[in-house]
Amino acid sequence: MNAPPPPPPQRLAVIDAARAVALLAMACFHTVWDLGALHLTPENYAGTPTGRAAAQGIAGSFLVLVGVGLVLMNGRGVQLRPTLRRLGRIAGGALLVTLATRVVFPDAYVFFGILHCIAVASVIGLPFLFLPWLVTLLAAAAILAAPHVVQADWLDAPALWFLGLGRVTPRTNDYVPLVPWFGLVLIGIVAGRLGLPALARSRLAAWTPRNAIARFATFAGRHSLAVYLIHQPVLFGLVFLAAQVTGPNPKAAVRAFRADYRTLCTRSGGDATVCRLSARCTSDALNREGLIREDGRSFKPEEQARARLLAQECREAAEGDR
Repeated sequence: MNAPPPPPPQRLAVIDAARAVALLAMACFHTVWDLGALHLTPENYAGTPTGRAAAQGIAGSFLVLVGVGLVLMNGRGVQLRPTLRRLGRIAGGALLVTLATRVVFPDAYVFFGILHCIAVASVIGLPFLFLPWLVTLLAAAAILAAPHVVQADWLDAPALWFLGLGRVTPRTNDYVPLVPWFGLVLIGIVAGRLGLPALARSRLAAWTPRNAIARFATFAGRHSLAVYLIHQPVLFGLVFLAAQVTGPNPKAAVRAFRADYRTLCTRSGGDATVCRLSARCTSDALNREGLIREDGRSFKPEEQARARLLAQECREAAEGDR
């Protein structure tokens, strides 16, 4: 099947507005993450199933828009100089994120996050701009399905983590591997090739922002990379300042203790139910005796012994209930 003629290479304000909506959603998610990371909420809601689903939806919207943007820029033929400039900015931003997170979060730094994925996808996606759209759609389906089909021990090698086909999920604060996420870029390419000609003929193509909010949104959408790089340090700094004023949420330490306890317990071979019951019992017992702290004070030897005794009693009680 032949693709319809691509739209004229013009800047569509409505596409910039769509990027701005995705940026706003991303900023909201990062605010929730920051509040949890600095213990201002009872738990980090960004790490809950709902939070993870929201993060995936936000990342997915960006990657679909990347595909649409590739069609807008290169739909009539690869514009080498603008493409290389854009690629250089994104790759530079990705490197900056890696270096910054390596300093701030050395145990969970970002080695292949959304910017890394966008940079690579922007290169390997170019041939799909000129293949029949059905071929691109089938490729997208195959990539989205690959994690459920392809399984091999050798794909767990750290050097191949960027592919996303291993069984191991790396410890990192932002992980957007090519599989399955490149499939969404291809969906964006298909959507752009099929939908942009119709969009160009519609009233939406002529839409221009007429108020301050709309103008700010489209400006942010045009400069989405700069907004992405700047917004999180600013948000984190503001939340950090708030934490110095309010102090941690009193429930945060208990929730964090339970999560860490369950993780360590199950990793050491414990039954999931026993670990959950024991985590709750131990945290409640330690909290009653003031042995869960957020102020960084070290524990005396007798306090450590008491904490171990309480944990052992809770573990035995949980195993007995099981």
